[in-house]
Amino acid sequence: MIQLPSFAGFARLFVLLAWGAFALVFSLRRKPAPRAAVRRAPAAIAGIALQGAGFFAVWMLQSDAFPALAPPHLVVQVLSVLAALLAAASDWLVIEAVRTLGKQWSIQARLIEGHRLVVAGPYGYVRHPIYTGMLGLLISTGLAFSVWWAVLLAVPVFGAGTAIRVRAEERLLLGAFGDDFEAYRRHVPAVLPRWSIPRA
Repeated sequence: MIQLPSFAGFARLFVLLAWGAFALVFSLRRKPAPRAAVRRAPAAIAGIALQGAGFFAVWMLQSDAFPALAPPHLVVQVLSVLAALLAAASDWLVIEAVRTLGKQWSIQARLIEGHRLVVAGPYGYVRHPIYTGMLGLLISTGLAFSVWWAVLLAVPVFGAGTAIRVRAEERLLLGAFGDDFEAYRRHVPAVLPRWSIPRA
């Protein structure tokens, strides 16, 4: 008799597929024509390293706790569904953010010639939706694969890296867009959305 995968097995598969889609977003996007960077923020590299350390923790400190529990176990079912939904929502957010940014997207914090302040799409809900999506992928990966204490360790490490990147990027944006960016920053949260409709 063929044994079907458990809820946890489906969640793990779904999270892996979400990671594949996440990688495709950046590898298959149309590369912009080379343009001179007006300003860069090298300090953001430390933030990238800390975010990477958070992901390293949830991938390397894995657990077999979920499969060891019977599939009907309520906690396993709830956490598995939550992990899958969070991974899907995170992927959607990242895809929409990259699409909205277009040719301005870059791994490094920088401004390019003709840079514009983007406040449409997911940027109307959070100022850094790609980081929001990355946080969702971190948590969903931890729920599906990792030991619980690794998730508790990874989230603040990732958060510290994100805070460094946000500060570095927003210094550039404030210098370029001044009062327009300051007004945007006052009304739209950085990474975690508010439960309200964004202002126009």
